[in-house]
Amino acid sequence: METGKPAGRHYGMDWLRIGAFQLLILYHVGMAFVPWDFSVKMTPPIGWAVVPMFLTNPWRLSLLFVVSGFASAALLERSPGIGALMRSRLARLGIPLLFGIAVIVTPQPWVELVTQHGYAHGFGYFLAHDYYRPQQLHGVFMPTYMHLWFVVYLLVYTLVWGALLTLPKAWIAAAKSIAERLLAGPALLPFGTATFFLIHNFVSPGWSDTHLLVNDWSAHLDYFSAFLFGVLLRNSHAVRSTVARWWKPAAVAAILGWAYLAWAELAYPGDVRMSYTLGLLYRIARSTEAWSAIIALVGVAETHWNRDSKWRPMLAEAVFPFYIIHQTAIVAAGYWLLSTPTTGLERFLILVAATAAGCWAFYLIGRAIEPLRPLIGLKRRTAVKPVPANALLV
Repeated sequence: METGKPAGRHYGMDWLRIGAFQLLILYHVGMAFVPWDFSVKMTPPIGWAVVPMFLTNPWRLSLLFVVSGFASAALLERSPGIGALMRSRLARLGIPLLFGIAVIVTPQPWVELVTQHGYAHGFGYFLAHDYYRPQQLHGVFMPTYMHLWFVVYLLVYTLVWGALLTLPKAWIAAAKSIAERLLAGPALLPFGTATFFLIHNFVSPGWSDTHLLVNDWSAHLDYFSAFLFGVLLRNSHAVRSTVARWWKPAAVAAILGWAYLAWAELAYPGDVRMSYTLGLLYRIARSTEAWSAIIALVGVAETHWNRDSKWRPMLAEAVFPFYIIHQTAIVAAGYWLLSTPTTGLERFLILVAATAAGCWAFYLIGRAIEPLRPLIGLKRRTAVKPVPANALLV
């Protein structure tokens, strides 16, 4: 009898998760070169680089929450209960988060303060006198979680989802039925696009997240909805089938949306204002790309990537440690590059290589030293049997 759940492990969503996090890392390398805020900036910024950045900008974070919701639902199937899963997620996400705040991210605010705000002290002084004292320096909060805001949000969303699971089963079934009626049919693309548009233009205008948990309302509506959509994907054959049928039109819509964004960014660079009509089309195009790209990628994962490889288990395990360290590696390497006579292309290639090397070193060393494994988001080794594959998911 059809339960709505994939039979066993869904390798396609594994590959999508691996790819999504790698794209995010490459995107953060690009952030050092475009005229957008980032902890380290290559000078002068490269204006045209925003065009390739917009290939992923509207949807990259929402997709991460979709795959995380899917993974969480898969983990629940193998958990003895909701409480056990919540305790497990608190440990798997909370311990690396605290370690990251205390140790991993510390170079990032220092580099930002030195290079952008004239901070005159060295890194040792910064740690001893400023970082661990709750305060703001030039708008930089300390101590801080920097890029680990994603882990904070994911942890909170997981706990809220756990609380929702304690509601009467009839309520949960009714909510699933409503979601399937909306998304398991031809309304899939227009409904999702309209939702993105409403969230980012009426809740709090624009697409700029604050990354502050208490006031990031449009981000919460976007990302928590994406998380719940991932849960629905795991539990609804009807929605997965619809996504599989519509991924090609979704891919075309995403490319068209990106094409308009690319034109607009080149025709109206920086603070040059558009007319109201062009601005409205810009917001529609961004919403279209955001939702359509997610549907296209999930559809490809459902129809073409659901196959295993000898590399998948290690890559799936490496994703979370990579995420924890990648931005610190980018910022540290970028800070060093500022003092070298290198061209923009050379800096980009060096940053990509240095970040990849730093991520692999962090993961390989951390997984080999038992006390470090929980700190970088890995389960402790046991002598009983190998860790179930789904336990590797963020």
